[in-house]
Amino acid sequence: MKLTESDIADNYNDVWVLGEIVEGQVHKVTLELLGIAKELADKHTSKKCKVVCLLMGSKLVGYELELFHKFADRVIIVDDESLKYFNDAIYASVVSRLIKKYKPEILISGATSKGRSLMPLVAVKIETGLTADCTGLDIDKETGLLLQTRPAYGGNIIATIKCENHRPQMSTVRQGVFKSMEADKTRTGELISETVLEEEKNTRFTVLSEEAYSEDSKINLHDANVIVTGGRGVKNPEGFKIIHELAGAVKGAVGATRATIDSGWISYAHQVGQTGLTVQPEVYIACGVSGQIQHLVGMQSSDFIIAINKDPDAPIMQLADVAIVGDLFEVVPVITKLLSNY
Repeated sequence: MKLTESDIADNYNDVWVLGEIVEGQVHKVTLELLGIAKELADKHTSKKCKVVCLLMGSKLVGYELELFHKFADRVIIVDDESLKYFNDAIYASVVSRLIKKYKPEILISGATSKGRSLMPLVAVKIETGLTADCTGLDIDKETGLLLQTRPAYGGNIIATIKCENHRPQMSTVRQGVFKSMEADKTRTGELISETVLEEEKNTRFTVLSEEAYSEDSKINLHDANVIVTGGRGVKNPEGFKIIHELAGAVKGAVGATRATIDSGWISYAHQVGQTGLTVQPEVYIACGVSGQIQHLVGMQSSDFIIAINKDPDAPIMQLADVAIVGDLFEVVPVITKLLSNY
């Protein structure tokens, strides 16, 4: 909402996280965002900001406990049968109404399929800005504004965006950009129940059927402790065979760069990077990956990076903790064999 003289920025408070439940569990990106929300609230020294999680859906009893343990001070639950299936029109109407009622200063959401569908609708409804796929969030010490950092122009530049004259300041963030904070199971908080108005339930969409995820879509790079990624250097689809073998030896998952996806060598579910997934494994092994910025933004927060490349000057080699100069078709099988003997 555009700020006016009668509706100044001081009237807006708190950092909101739009929560999600997936297959009966709180989505990991929600827990990650609660951590950064606490950091933002703590940095807002001019205001006593609370961390608020807005959770919408059906049969949500009990989820608030985990959210309190992950540093939510307040949980607003909208539990209604009309929210059983995600309908962005209904969700956007409810979120917009609650924003006008509670006046949050900041609203952040996961850049999930739901978040990417819902947040733009909310931004339009309440006439505010939205910065998508942020890789960094901070508070400006002088102005108190949210500093929203994201890649722009295909990852060729990094932009920091401010929303000075509209509230709330809204951002989406991919899973894996921030790390979830350790739970404090002694924490509790305030639970608020809200409802869906009858007029908000009116929709032109009807759910006709449900389909289970395909096996390919269940590939979960986010939970992998080790990721072995193949780049253009694998040369063809058959080149991914040694990537899969190494991943099997280290009990890891297989990642891929956009170039290999676009070439049809492996499915999109494996893509790491700006247009794929953002990951934070303990070990990231890049094989034949040049390391363009579009890929680096998706994996640069890995705890330990190993790069295997024939080019010693490739960008990924400068980022790596261990850089192995060599032909991946010679190096990777040797590593796999050594590891398989343990």
